[in-house]
Amino acid sequence: MTGTVLILGATGRFGRNAATAFEAAGWTVRRYDRRTDTPQTAAPGADVIVNGMNPPDYRDWDTEVPRITALAIAAARASGATLIVPGNVYNFGTQPAPWGPDTPQRPVTGKGRVRVEMERALRAAVEDHGLRVIILRAGDFIDDAPAGTWLGEGILRGLRRGRVAYPGRADIPHAWAYLPDLARAAVVLAERRDALPACADIPFPGHTLTGDALAQAVEALAGRPLRRTRFPWWMLRLLSPVVPAAPGMREMRYLWDTPHSLDGTAFRAALPGFAASPLDKALAPVVAAAQGSAISTQTSRWSDDTVSDPSPTSA
Repeated sequence: MTGTVLILGATGRFGRNAATAFEAAGWTVRRYDRRTDTPQTAAPGADVIVNGMNPPDYRDWDTEVPRITALAIAAARASGATLIVPGNVYNFGTQPAPWGPDTPQRPVTGKGRVRVEMERALRAAVEDHGLRVIILRAGDFIDDAPAGTWLGEGILRGLRRGRVAYPGRADIPHAWAYLPDLARAAVVLAERRDALPACADIPFPGHTLTGDALAQAVEALAGRPLRRTRFPWWMLRLLSPVVPAAPGMREMRYLWDTPHSLDGTAFRAALPGFAASPLDKALAPVVAAAQGSAISTQTSRWSDDTVSDPSPTSA
């Protein structure tokens, strides 16, 4: 079953991947242009709306996330479309993993509290206005276009010099999501939306890796041993004047020292037989980019324009 999908934030990380995946599956894809469109003009006729909008660089979350959420809800109400929203793991704080739909939402940061309120607004729209919502929750992003991600500009920044700089404890699990896979999952959920609950919370299990396991996978792709170092968090304090995302990144530092994974039970029930990409396929473009060119601090953009934003990529 295909139809028409409206992508909010189609130039962002999740939105771009979602547009590609829906087009590949035969859907008619509309891209929301905030310069000319309104929910009332863009949404009618859409069967599904994907909200890929998020404030870049962690800026103005307290005001921008509620504004964007209200826009997405208005678009869904104008069209009667199912709304797909990328969720993240900020909601769960430091509770024992795995994290799933039944895990209490107990954030330990301001940004986590903003995301909890965002999801409350979505659930209220389901109850009060009969909307249908799918929250597709994921961990840190692995993207074929790695500039502006933790993996591309943080962990593998020194790869050409033979270094991997991990931001936290290397012996604990951390949740990752390969964005093309996450986008494919969004398409399948859209096609099966009528069989889902009115408000479906679907954690995407993705790849759960310790820092050591990630470094070993990168070494295999790089074809050489690499020196393991700790990410220089002190540098973010110095870069705060020129890297707007730096304060937000520091706020979310706890996630790199908090063992976590996402419970895939609901995902497997909704998408039986979904074939995830192997880890080496997901990492190969990132490793190739990191080995092929240095990334300049002055030109890079640590951006949080999606899902999973437990990193400066979602989130």
